[in-house]
Amino acid sequence: MTREHAKQTTKPNTKEDTGLYDYWPYKDRPKIVWPGGRKLAFWVAPNIEFYELNPPENPFRKSWSRPYPDIMPYSYRDHGNRVGNWRLMEAMDDYGVRGSISLSVAMCQHHPEIIDACRVRNWEFFSHGIYNTRYVYGMDEAQERAVLEDSIRTVQQATGQRIRGYLAPALTHTERTIRLLSEYDFYYSCDLFQDDQPQPLKTGNGKKLISMPYSLEVNDHYAFNVYGQSPMEYTDLLKRQFDTLLAEGEQSGTVMCIPIHAYLIGRAHRIDPFREILRYATDHRDDVWVTTAVEIAEYYLEHYYDDALAHIRARKHGRGSS
Repeated sequence: MTREHAKQTTKPNTKEDTGLYDYWPYKDRPKIVWPGGRKLAFWVAPNIEFYELNPPENPFRKSWSRPYPDIMPYSYRDHGNRVGNWRLMEAMDDYGVRGSISLSVAMCQHHPEIIDACRVRNWEFFSHGIYNTRYVYGMDEAQERAVLEDSIRTVQQATGQRIRGYLAPALTHTERTIRLLSEYDFYYSCDLFQDDQPQPLKTGNGKKLISMPYSLEVNDHYAFNVYGQSPMEYTDLLKRQFDTLLAEGEQSGTVMCIPIHAYLIGRAHRIDPFREILRYATDHRDDVWVTTAVEIAEYYLEHYYDDALAHIRARKHGRGSS
């Protein structure tokens, strides 16, 4: 045995998967029908975030790629809170689309005007951590609990809403996050990207929690900053995502989320192409449930969670799994 091979075969604690959900083939699941016989649940997730100019260092991930305090990336994102969010709210108002806000909860103190404008629109708030420059990597359980407790308390004080959803700041969740969310009576997590329908998660304590379809593939950050797409190409991508999920929803209800960031989609040259997908989706209201993430979660938990869990367990039993 070579020295290099020995390193590979003695790697400790290698898992087959995350252990957070079961493999569950897309076909032949119990059928989902959304309210009013609709086929597709459509929701929009504005990420309303605060990026610190000079955040505390995390040993596992740097907040900014260049030495900081760095004015350029800070002010680039600050455009969203100064201009983009207001432009985006007007566009969504025009088509009767409410947001489910992925919120850096410190925004409640930094820019309460934005929080109040969303509150009066009856938008949903869910936690995206305290700041998008403070990561969960390296936190112990007490620290991660403190983030969740702060999120619940801060949003409730600012808006009167009890948050029920979670997306870890900068997608830095831990192996314990799902269990903790269930202990604090959250309904859904957006941190798993494994499916186009909601799915029960393994919480380890018998409490119900679901994975809510979010998306990196149709996230405006990836479209503009990773794929280098134009605004029109992004709108075309969203339409193709929408058309496929709507067609498949005939067999069993699907979910489409558009995750967006006001410092990107709220730019003057991008907002009108984005209006086009809002118009396109809302023109299909007879078949599409234009809603929020928490309303999808509540409906799924009440009508489909138990059947889904039974189907998953029966399938495992049929395969001889424990």
